[in-house]
Amino acid sequence: MNKPETLVAEIEALGETLARAREMVARRIIGQDDVVELTLSALLAGGHALLIGLPGLGKTRLVDTLGTVMGLDAGRIQFTPDLMPADIIGSEVLEEGKDGSRAFRFLPGPIFCQLLLADEINRASPRTQSALLQAMQEHEVTVAGEAHRLDAPFHVLATQNPLEQEGTYPLPEAQLDRFLLQIDVNYPDRAAERDILMATTGADEAQAEPVFTGPELIAAQALLRRMPVGEAVVEMILDLVRACRPDDETARDFVRDAVAWGPGPRAAQALMLLVRARALLDGRLAPGPGDVRALARPVLIHRMALGYAARARGDSLAGLIDRVVGGLAPAREAAA
Repeated sequence: MNKPETLVAEIEALGETLARAREMVARRIIGQDDVVELTLSALLAGGHALLIGLPGLGKTRLVDTLGTVMGLDAGRIQFTPDLMPADIIGSEVLEEGKDGSRAFRFLPGPIFCQLLLADEINRASPRTQSALLQAMQEHEVTVAGEAHRLDAPFHVLATQNPLEQEGTYPLPEAQLDRFLLQIDVNYPDRAAERDILMATTGADEAQAEPVFTGPELIAAQALLRRMPVGEAVVEMILDLVRACRPDDETARDFVRDAVAWGPGPRAAQALMLLVRARALLDGRLAPGPGDVRALARPVLIHRMALGYAARARGDSLAGLIDRVVGGLAPAREAAA
């Protein structure tokens, strides 16, 4: 077991490398600091992220830039209504040898990469979307009864158009739960949009350079799991997740009245990993209650659903999560 001072030195060194990575991403992604931080946190935590926003807000550009900066073999799938599962995971073909013998050979699909951009994932049918489930959870795919391992590390960064747009399908709940967090990509403010205009319409455009390699990212993910988390933060995570379940004894009346189903244990696991990642990106040696508050909405919002009456009233999950966090944070912060 490493000595505490060795762990501190490793965490500090990783923090410096992450600072360079953020600086490199910022060359091409302007005015989306929160989005960049959350996406990097998902990669550090070893998970997948769902980016939701209107077309043209730089989601695809962000994923492409992260592939370069993190040194990952990037792949891309454009989801369309006619996309089939075999178009994602691959298929077997029957080949005939020179001696007349016949044998099946597996042709890998585009999912066999390290960083997969699932572009406009909700434009494909639920059957096709579900083809990602095994890959996202187990990092392998099964074709004709045979399992095929994916490269490590393996991350899915999926973009999704708002469900109000035509030609979209809601993602299955089981698949949503596989995403570590949901990241809302909004319009940039006026100053940031001006910077975007100047940076992207000239003769030269800033290019990103690699900072990590695949093995270095795997090592960073292992180091993150060794990062200490205080007891007050652990209890705050448990309080938060359980308070968002309508059938839990700790749930408040407004949660019982509005929520149809709440987050499962994966939400607590995601928070435990992501609070560490956020602390690392901020140059701190351990997470605090503020990290839990900041990550509550991205981690929980896609793992909950409002009941019919709450939707009819116009309630929002974001507002409900904020109310739960507001009731929990002060006590736990005092304990920390």
